[in-house]
Amino acid sequence: MKQSKSPFTKKVIDAVQVIPTGKVASYGQIALYIGFPRVARQVGWTLRQIGAEINLPWWKVVNKKGAISINGNLHADRDLQKKLLQADGIDVEDFQVDMEKYRFVASPQQLKDLQLSEDYIQSTVTKFSI
Repeated sequence: MKQSKSPFTKKVIDAVQVIPTGKVASYGQIALYIGFPRVARQVGWTLRQIGAEINLPWWKVVNKKGAISINGNLHADRDLQKKLLQADGIDVEDFQVDMEKYRFVASPQQLKDLQLSEDYIQSTVTKFSI
């Protein structure tokens, strides 16, 4: 029997599923978008643990500089992430993505859909440079 997912994991999944084709987000952005700023590493660990068990576009999440930082696990490695990003129409050079060109920025409505309060959106999300 599969173990149920934690509320944190569910939030990570919901936020990653919002990223459209042709765009990427950083681990820090996902942390911010789920209401836990500054837990970028936990977002990465969560994505790694999820693995291939669900249909999740994990490859659309890169580090804040646009680098593919995955070290590899049972389900994926840097080369696979690069190929999947390229299949999404994203240029990847030396395992690097141009964040200015490809960064996804969630709309206020998308943030509300992720269950973030209006106060959090105004006070936290809009103050961070993403």
